[in-house]
Amino acid sequence: MKLRLLLPAVFCLALPVLVFAQSGLETNAFAFKLKEPLVLDGELDDAIWMDPEGWNGNFRQYFPSDTSESRVRTRVKIAFDEQNLYIAAVMENLGPRKYVSTSLRRDFRGEQNDAIVFVLDTFNDKTNAFSFGINPYGVQREGLISNGGSRSEDLSLAWDNKWFSEAKIYENHWQAELVIPLSTIRFSEGAQNWNVNFYRIDSEYGERSTWTPIPRNFSLLTLAYSRKLIFEEPLEKNSANISLIPYAAARTSKNFLEGTEESLTPSFGGDAKIGIGPALNLDLTFNPDFSQVEVDQQVTNLDRFEIFFPERRQFFLENADLFDSFGQTRSRPFFSRRIGVDIDSATGQNVQSKIIYGARLSGKITEDWRVGLMNMQTATDEEAGISGKNFTVMALQKKIFTRSNVGLIFVDRESLAVDEYQQLFDPTAYNRLIGLDYNLNSADGKWTGKVFYHRTFESRETVSPYSFNAYMLYSDIHWSWSVSYQDIGQDFNPVVGFVPRVNFKRLNPDLAYLFYPKSNLINRHGPKVEFEGYWNEDIGQTDRDINLGYLIRFNSFAELEITQKNRYLYLFQDFDPTRTGGVPLPAGTDYYNKTVQLEYKSNPRNPVNLELDAEAGQYYTGNFQRVTGQMGLRMGYLANVSMNFNYARIRLPELQSDADLILVGPRIDLTFTKKLFWTTFIQYNNQIDNININTRFQWRYAPVSDFFLVYTDNYFPGDFAPKQRSLVLKLNYWLNI
Repeated sequence: MKLRLLLPAVFCLALPVLVFAQSGLETNAFAFKLKEPLVLDGELDDAIWMDPEGWNGNFRQYFPSDTSESRVRTRVKIAFDEQNLYIAAVMENLGPRKYVSTSLRRDFRGEQNDAIVFVLDTFNDKTNAFSFGINPYGVQREGLISNGGSRSEDLSLAWDNKWFSEAKIYENHWQAELVIPLSTIRFSEGAQNWNVNFYRIDSEYGERSTWTPIPRNFSLLTLAYSRKLIFEEPLEKNSANISLIPYAAARTSKNFLEGTEESLTPSFGGDAKIGIGPALNLDLTFNPDFSQVEVDQQVTNLDRFEIFFPERRQFFLENADLFDSFGQTRSRPFFSRRIGVDIDSATGQNVQSKIIYGARLSGKITEDWRVGLMNMQTATDEEAGISGKNFTVMALQKKIFTRSNVGLIFVDRESLAVDEYQQLFDPTAYNRLIGLDYNLNSADGKWTGKVFYHRTFESRETVSPYSFNAYMLYSDIHWSWSVSYQDIGQDFNPVVGFVPRVNFKRLNPDLAYLFYPKSNLINRHGPKVEFEGYWNEDIGQTDRDINLGYLIRFNSFAELEITQKNRYLYLFQDFDPTRTGGVPLPAGTDYYNKTVQLEYKSNPRNPVNLELDAEAGQYYTGNFQRVTGQMGLRMGYLANVSMNFNYARIRLPELQSDADLILVGPRIDLTFTKKLFWTTFIQYNNQIDNININTRFQWRYAPVSDFFLVYTDNYFPGDFAPKQRSLVLKLNYWLNI
């Protein structure tokens, strides 16, 4: 009798454990070992895909809500052999429909696209991962996720490699089949499992869903939430990963201002990518050419400091987070655009200067250690009076706790010596930096932060050549707050970094709250208050901003934010508020300004969409109205026509100059097929008195292999007199050995 009563009691106590164990099995994915390679055709009629066992479904909504199952079903299945990883996915619909693809160009991005994306955390560190995606029309994208994926900026789509895929559209679903060579990704030899997640973007229902549930207050890219992919057998790398990417190019140009002309000049060079073991990669480049890279999108500069333009050159982008994650936006110890890029004073455009060679070793050396080593050499230009420079960067990063890390960076720039020194480098022309960073990422993603200390070294005597920063952010479903303290010394001078201003201390706390109403229109809304103050020991307070804002995000992905700004600033040097050559405001004066700012983004799924940033109010001794935005028209996936516009109306009292600053940039992007693209970008900027035309034709004649034809022209706006003109032809080929 006692035994009969005891058994039900034991069963009741064990039931939660059994249920947990069963659900734990259900939450993991399983990768099946294949004996023979699959034929890639997108049909999913192979035996492994026809078997109903082993599919991973039950996707959960991430947007508009995170409390329910996805409206449309999605399922994913994974297999592998000695050479490849195979992924199949089926994306069901509630009925026949159309799909949104912004273009047929590789590396699509945006909430408006239909897509399925696979995130592979191959080292199980929840900090770095590979990302592979495909849309219903078979357009691919691949990228690298860094820093735990806490922000959209942590995804870089600049990483390119060879992999293969097919997609098929049917009446009530679309499906995709992927073949990813194991030689293209890094992982631990003998790995038995990875962290993975899959997410789907659906344009018809405005829904984003994930296989591993992610709270909607976190980034869709976050690596804090993932599940295991368990391999039937440990993974081994049986093939080498060596890629050669030679190029041939020819260039002709004419400078009408200086009366010089360059006849059609050929050039040759190339890159090599060499896998060293399963987790390290050696990148080599000789006589690199980046002439096919699109020109920067210009902005009207009403600030007192230098503007940051992102890196676009392919060689510097793979594993870039190893170097770029040090510091923060106002104090970067290393900025790759300091290498081989100069500014043309006549056109205001960034132009390429010659790099002789470059070498970079980056990746994992153990489960917890990452390393990055880089050396670049630029050429001497005697006509311009520029001596060649050698750049050396070393970055070392160690994982600590669950998702945090500590890193060390060393940057050294040496200048080639002139003959009288009788040695390779000029001993008086070096610049060096050493820095230590700690990056905090909690296991649940709610706490993030950073503390760093950097110091520069030069041959001259310096005062306080350091940069210090401490930052902490907390975020949950409703509350978000952060506080940051920064101290940059008087002579902190990272010439290979980016620091728009020095000799200040900065305090920046902010607080925000979000409401989630039960509404068919509004998804979330809430207020935000922010304080930002600058001061130094010599002057005292130099800047202060107190901003009060309110954010509304709609279920359509549209956004509206209104901010009231209260600003104080002190001029520690003469400054022309219009940057047009007017009488400057004198150093030592200070100003109190109030403005109202409105930012709006329309539903990106619509064929016509708008992004608008408008601000009006006081400006130094006068007032201004500023409108910045972009209007776009999408004609299926074949054409995207957009207009970037920036207008600033500045009215100042006598002695200072009024100004109407206009920057207009129409852009036409045509994608004839998944292999033929043509982009034309025109920019009129009256602040630098220039019209720039950049038109680029690209033919992807083989996987990751291209032919480019690029024409660039610059004119004076008044009479269309030419300034500079160039034509570039470039052919590269990606060869796997």
